[in-house]
Amino acid sequence: MLHMISCAAYSYVAIHLLEIVPRQHILSSRQFFKILALSAIFCFSVVCGNTSLRYLPVSFNQAIGATTPFFTAIFAFVITCKKESAEVYGALLPVVLGIVLASNSEPLFHLFGFLVCVGSTAGRALKSVVQGILLTSDSEKLHSMNLLLYMAPMAACILLPFTLYIEGNVAAETVEKARTDPFIVFLLLGNATVAYLVNLTNFLVTKHTSALTLQVLGNAKAAVAAVVSVLIFRNPVTVMGMTGFAVTIMGVVLYSEAKKRSKITTH
Repeated sequence: MLHMISCAAYSYVAIHLLEIVPRQHILSSRQFFKILALSAIFCFSVVCGNTSLRYLPVSFNQAIGATTPFFTAIFAFVITCKKESAEVYGALLPVVLGIVLASNSEPLFHLFGFLVCVGSTAGRALKSVVQGILLTSDSEKLHSMNLLLYMAPMAACILLPFTLYIEGNVAAETVEKARTDPFIVFLLLGNATVAYLVNLTNFLVTKHTSALTLQVLGNAKAAVAAVVSVLIFRNPVTVMGMTGFAVTIMGVVLYSEAKKRSKITTH
C-alpha cells in the first residue's frame, strides 16, 4: 500500500509540478473500469505472491515466477488475439517443463503455497497484457506516468482494508520503531522510491516492446534472486531442482532468440 501511495505522489509531482509529460484525462467509463481492473489484478498478484513466501522458499517462488511468459502468451492470445510464431510458442515449453521438474523435486514443497504462487504468476501475466492495452491501443492510449497516476490510488484503496485487517496496528508500531531508530524512515522512503521506479520502467518496457517480452526479461531477475536466496537462507536444493531451473532459463534464452528471429522475418 505504501508503494502505491508513493507511486501516486511521485506521478502527481512529475505531471502537475515538473510537467515532464502532459496530463491525460480518463476519456470513458470503459477506460476507467479497465484501469480499476488493472489495479485489482495487481493487488491480487502481490497479495498472492507475498502469501506464498510464507510457505515456499524464495528460490522455488522465483522458479514458479519464471513461467509468467507462458501465462502471458495465453492471455495475450485469448484477450487480444495476438499470435506468436510456432517457434516462440515452442520455446515456452522448456520454461514450463523446468518448473514441473523443479516442483517434483522441491524438498520444501507446500501445495497451498504452490497454488497461490501460481495464482500470483497468472495475475502478473494478466496485468502485463491489460497494461499493454492501456498503453498502446489507439483509442485509449495513456502515457506510462498518467496510467500510474490513476492506477496507484485505486490499488492503494483496494489494499487499505486488507492492510487494516491483516496488519493490525502497523502504523503505530512503525512510528514507535522510528522513534528508537530513525533510519527505518529512510529505509521506507528508499523502498517506496524504488517501487515507483520499478512500476514506471515496467510500464515503459511494456509500451516499447510487448507484455510477453517484459515477462521474459523478468526471468533474468528470477535466476539471480533464486541463487541469492539459496546463498542467504541456505534452503535445501536438489540436483533435480537445479536442473529444472536450468531448463527454464534455457527456455527463456530460446524464447529471446525466437522472438528476435520472428521480428526480423516480419520486418
